[in-house]
Amino acid sequence: MSDIHQRIEAELPGLRRYARALVRDVADADDLVQECLTRALSKLDLWQRGSNLRAWLFTILHNQYVNRVRRAIRTGMTIEFNEADLPLRLPATQEEHLELRDLDRALGRLPAEQRAVILLVGLEGMPYCDVAAALGIPVGTVRSRLSRGRTALRGLMGFEPDRRDETAAPGARRQSYSAGADHRLAAADAR
Repeated sequence: MSDIHQRIEAELPGLRRYARALVRDVADADDLVQECLTRALSKLDLWQRGSNLRAWLFTILHNQYVNRVRRAIRTGMTIEFNEADLPLRLPATQEEHLELRDLDRALGRLPAEQRAVILLVGLEGMPYCDVAAALGIPVGTVRSRLSRGRTALRGLMGFEPDRRDETAAPGARRQSYSAGADHRLAAADAR
């Protein structure tokens, strides 16, 4: 296996995470990653040695996703209902699961531009310049979308301004999901 193929293989986990966060379905995400890899390997001669391979792959993945969304808008979406698709397990009662579910729902309600930036920076840990290259936008736009997206997420998750902002909004507290969180907030306020 050549060096470039090994480097592409090393990026697979990140591509899968990003695809799953975008399409919110494991099978569709795997299909999207496969489309991305097919495209990347067929266009490998267009990649410039010395440039950022990760940003190039994420750009391809993002563009494949955008193409899918545009195609779905043109053709309409069909949803198959099958009793076999119904979950056979009980819903989880763990606090972390509920918080992750709420975060997933809130991410789904964000505009696509803000969601893409938040996922690439927050989930993938990509630097702003790489995100800008992957999405084809200026770094300032990345920062702006990230800031607006974070603010929108806080609102959607029911969080109010944090302690740094209490001078602007005295008495502001985070809404908690459990008594344990209330206890931790009370202990922090006592310090």
